[in-house]
Amino acid sequence: MTKADAIFARLKDDHDRHRRLLDKIGKTSGDTAERRALFEEFTREVKAHAAAEEQALYSTMMRKPATTDETRHSVAEHHEIDEALNDLAATDMASGAWLQKFKALEHDYLHHIDEEEDDHFPDFAKRLSEDDERHMRAVFDRRKAQEKAGASVTPEKREHAKE
Repeated sequence: MTKADAIFARLKDDHDRHRRLLDKIGKTSGDTAERRALFEEFTREVKAHAAAEEQALYSTMMRKPATTDETRHSVAEHHEIDEALNDLAATDMASGAWLQKFKALEHDYLHHIDEEEDDHFPDFAKRLSEDDERHMRAVFDRRKAQEKAGASVTPEKREHAKE
């Protein structure tokens, strides 16, 4: 495994954890302690992962003109996912609206991580220097731990979100 493969494997490990959490949340119903705990864990994980991924991977890829569009696209999706998480947190978990919003978030998030893994990561791996790889390894786990410690569920209806 190359050094570049190692960072992408680390990101995919997180994605796999997120897939498992989404699956568990989808099997819950109503406003239960289990649903609340799983949703909070998912939210904290995803927010911390996105921040660390942006600093470690996407800041590196923004400096490479060939990957600027892919990078901007993924970062914009991170923002949309964050807004969806906040909107979901502001919705009554016992309501049909919560389940509908959860299913939309699940669909969008799975699309996002599949696109990263299948399209972006292989393209990015071809363009990384040893310095890039060192930077990414040094930054990702440290930043994720910092972000996770400060991440929280922040209820905010989508219509009230700041652009």
